Amino acid sequence: MHSNRKVFVTVGTTEVATLLGLKPGQVVQELGWDDDVDEVLRDAIMDAIDADLVDEAVDGVDAVLLWWRADDGDVADALVDSLTDLSKSGHVWLATPKVGRPGHVDAADISEGVTTAGMAVTAPVGVSQTWHVQKVVRPKAGRGR
Repeated sequence: MHSNRKVFVTVGTTEVATLLGLKPGQVVQELGWDDDVDEVLRDAIMDAIDADLVDEAVDGVDAVLLWWRADDGDVADALVDSLTDLSKSGHVWLATPKVGRPGHVDAADISEGVTTAGMAVTAPVGVSQTWHVQKVVRPKAGRGR
């Protein structure tokens, strides 16, 4: 029997840049880091933007990488907080553990949190063996040029 399941052995800079739309020179703020995050994915993101991830407040970041787990609290609050330093045209990459992994967040909880935060979400992108990410954006009316 043939399986459509993707297996990620390594995540390279080119793949991450393509999947996440990252480019050298962009500023990516990281929120929710802990010792369980995927360091290979973090390194690939830093390689793709040719810079370190920032964790302190920086005005007008291009993207936010938000690591989120089921026991981290209310995802809607975290998404609203992630907008603080995000540029009007920026977006949030919400990283959550995959199904069966510790801290997995139910898709319904993500959907409800995104809606409550007044945002929109895309389908998950598998960029790691243990984590997937979803692009979360402001509604079109709330985005700048």
